[in-house]
Amino acid sequence: MSRAAFTTATVAALIAAAGGGFIAGRAQRQPSEIPGMAVVTPGAAQTRDLPVYYQDPDGKPFYSLTPLKTPDGRDYRAVPASADVSFEETSAPETAAPVERKIKYYRNPMGLPDTSPKPKKDLMGMDYIPVYEGDDSDDGSVKLSPGKIQRTGAKSEPATKRVIRTIIRAPGTIQLDERRVSVISMRSESFVLKVADVTTGSHVVKGQPLMEVYSPAVVSAAAEYLATITSKTTSGDGSYSRGSRQRLLNLDVPEAAIDAIEKSRNVPTSIRWTAPRDGIVLERNAIEGMRVQAGGVLFRIADHSVVWALIDVAERDLGAIAIGQPATVTARSFPGREFSGKVEVIYPEINKETRTARIRVELSNPELMLLHDMYVDAEIDTGSGEPVLSVPQSAVMDTGSRQAVLVDKGEGRFEPRDVKLGHRGDGYVEVREGISQGEPVVVSANFLIDAESNLKAALKGFSDAGEKP
Repeated sequence: MSRAAFTTATVAALIAAAGGGFIAGRAQRQPSEIPGMAVVTPGAAQTRDLPVYYQDPDGKPFYSLTPLKTPDGRDYRAVPASADVSFEETSAPETAAPVERKIKYYRNPMGLPDTSPKPKKDLMGMDYIPVYEGDDSDDGSVKLSPGKIQRTGAKSEPATKRVIRTIIRAPGTIQLDERRVSVISMRSESFVLKVADVTTGSHVVKGQPLMEVYSPAVVSAAAEYLATITSKTTSGDGSYSRGSRQRLLNLDVPEAAIDAIEKSRNVPTSIRWTAPRDGIVLERNAIEGMRVQAGGVLFRIADHSVVWALIDVAERDLGAIAIGQPATVTARSFPGREFSGKVEVIYPEINKETRTARIRVELSNPELMLLHDMYVDAEIDTGSGEPVLSVPQSAVMDTGSRQAVLVDKGEGRFEPRDVKLGHRGDGYVEVREGISQGEPVVVSANFLIDAESNLKAALKGFSDAGEKP
């Protein structure tokens, strides 16, 4: 093998995959088999002090299986076999009597799926490693020594209840509130006599004069109304006068013009049309002297004080959206300015081309900064506000069809557990089934431990198959 340095990930994967077998195998070799080492008969303590690999003298994540020097000429630091002893071995006094354990089988020192019921050597002359009863379990858990846990950097964290805030971000556009748009059109043949100094884009207020119009139908209805309220025979008949007034209202004559007829007691030759609401003039078709047929639109006015943000949400996020959820909208034209609202409507259709669903957020726009068709970005808070059982996202091993976590059972034993997940956010994921509150789960190096578990399960399967008659 070349004198090349390996990274931490390489060594960690080697340890996890082989379960420490390569290191243990080198530790069991006779001194005469190690080049450059004198033939002596070491004691138990000396055997554990034999170097099994070499590490960068500065503690950097570089390793070698043979002696090596740094670029500046310093020797790599030798790591003895005693670095991989188990907790029981390090904590037991030297005078304690050894505990006899039954050997179940021997496994390949390089981690290959090959076992033997009796001691033997591989093609490189390395001894097979004994597997004792208790080293593996039927529940699928795996047990690691403190040395392996320390080298892999495995850390655990208890599952606790947290409030998970999931933010869905999506683009959208500003649209007018269709309930705040007014159209001024004539309901009978008319002629425009005069138009006020109002153009498209002008801001008008309710009651502001827009134009003067002559309409034969309106003049006739005004004369009839005036006759009913001045006639001695019909002045006391309230229903008749109300019917004449209603005819003017049906012709869309403004209330102010009707009140002026009542006060002046004269039939007007023209009627002054005024703005029905505060807003922006979106459309101005009125021209002095023009003839207007019934239904012709002369002005279109919209109130911008309240607008809609129509947000296109990805189909995969639609299940997390609900009416009433708070939303924050920012306009690309005004960075740093936020507009707050709530989800008012979820439209019951999916755009088949973009695979998005449209939702509506109502926004207050007192400064009239948000304009029709303006691009915006929305953040929708889909969190429920209730704490749920959750773990860090790094604790979940997701294969696509299976999600699992490693539960820390203590004393170096880890148990894989299938879980059902819920909402994600803020670096955490909700766990709906599989673990209980307070159970510690592995949040780092869990894939290395899972690889060790899979290896031991495979070796156990080979062993059990070999024991069958």
